[in-house]
Amino acid sequence: MPAIKLASLRPLLLTTALAVAGVGACSGQNAANAQTPLATPATAPAPELVAGLPDFTRLVDQVGPAVVSVQAEIGGRSQATAQARRMPQMPEDGEEGDEQIPEFFRRFFGPGMPMPGMPGMPDARPRGTSLGTGFIISADGYLLTNHHVVDGADTVRIKLSDRREFTAKVVGSDPQSDVALLKIDAKGLPVMRIGDSDALKPGQWVVAIGSPFGLDHSVTAGIVSAVGRANPGADQRYVPFIQTDVAINRGNSGGPLLDTRGQVVGINSQIFSNSGGYMGVSFAIPIDVAMNAVQQLKATGKVTRGQLGVQIQGMDRDAAGALGLPDANGALVATIEPGSAAERAGLQRQDVIRSVNGQRVYESSDLPPIIGAMAPGSKVTLEVIRDGKPRTLSATLGALDEGVAAAGGEAAGGQAPAAPAQANPLGIIGQALTAQQRSGMGLQPKEGVLIARVEGAAAREAGLQRGDVVLAVGRHDVGSVEALDAQLRAVGAGKPVMLLVRRGGGTRYITVTPVER
Repeated sequence: MPAIKLASLRPLLLTTALAVAGVGACSGQNAANAQTPLATPATAPAPELVAGLPDFTRLVDQVGPAVVSVQAEIGGRSQATAQARRMPQMPEDGEEGDEQIPEFFRRFFGPGMPMPGMPGMPDARPRGTSLGTGFIISADGYLLTNHHVVDGADTVRIKLSDRREFTAKVVGSDPQSDVALLKIDAKGLPVMRIGDSDALKPGQWVVAIGSPFGLDHSVTAGIVSAVGRANPGADQRYVPFIQTDVAINRGNSGGPLLDTRGQVVGINSQIFSNSGGYMGVSFAIPIDVAMNAVQQLKATGKVTRGQLGVQIQGMDRDAAGALGLPDANGALVATIEPGSAAERAGLQRQDVIRSVNGQRVYESSDLPPIIGAMAPGSKVTLEVIRDGKPRTLSATLGALDEGVAAAGGEAAGGQAPAAPAQANPLGIIGQALTAQQRSGMGLQPKEGVLIARVEGAAAREAGLQRGDVVLAVGRHDVGSVEALDAQLRAVGAGKPVMLLVRRGGGTRYITVTPVER
């Protein structure tokens, strides 16, 4: 039917054209030699109609050749092909099962990448191809990418902007900073200039060049949204991330984040997404953090970090009120590791660390990157608040043990009788821990009281629950139900109290305000 309509219009168009031609002929009889002027190419460029917008073409032309594509083969091609038939793989966006992928800080592996740890996987080692980006930092072939791009790879292939391809050697890789240093056998390569990530400020323009979905040398731009972001979705507490709104997708991992001078200020690493694709929140590793790791990887093949030896938590209004502080700035010390730098320096539970070597600590997440950036053996000056008064302490940092994990677990074993109801103003019903339970949680004899029930509304609202173990009330250790009740009764009516609580493998303070009577 549409073809018939089109055909029927042709005679009409032809008739109209003849009519116009006839009018033109008559007009020509009345104005001899008159001709209709034709448009000619402009002799000069047209003026810019939109001014003041950034143009990144010069930047891309200059730095683009130093950006490379990274392809990591994990398990080998033949093995990957065989395993792919019987292993669950990373679904394409929108495919069935895509919603099962963790929403927070998705990594950018290529489609078809087997997902480790999923049902049907024959072993814990993934097999397939990981796609990413990298950039050259020396003319003799050193380049950077993300640790997660090359983690577990048997072969890493690098494609340059001039289409040459190389097999790369992984010189070293650091999971904590998510940085990998690679080396290819080449000379005279274009080099990316290193910038200063500490100078970045929210609102500045930044540019990303990478290979999203395998589309080499794709350019996107945006602004810095924030600096010093913590990563609550991955164990990278030593990285103060740069947050941007630059469009980043799978395959951009390991690519450079550039300032307007064409200097690399970060390595694109993660996104916050509910869909698996770009949603306006992207994260990059500061180049200062990355280059600190690079220097150590190049020299020793591994990265070492300073350790203070404390378990910390964030402050809030209730905790500040309980400690008599005017604000909630700082990192609250929850536990001190025996024999650590913190213990030797005299730090105590409930101390609030406000600064390290004069660098302010506004949130608890500020402290690990500051300490982790220093080498073991470094001397630091800590400004803390204790009992409402400022103190200055000196510490010599130890070495971070990456294998150390918090011990503990749910209370188990034989049950001792619970205390009578409402033996304290918080309505916490305590129960003595058995020797087996303490041993399972790594506690000392006479350390901690198990919560059997929570009857008080204030305690429930604060988050206390059955199975928690109360280790201390304020700074006072409790090892029996009687001691717990006595300490809670000693708290003045209506005054907030801080309970040091072990739950699972973690220990933290929980602030509760008793109900006035």
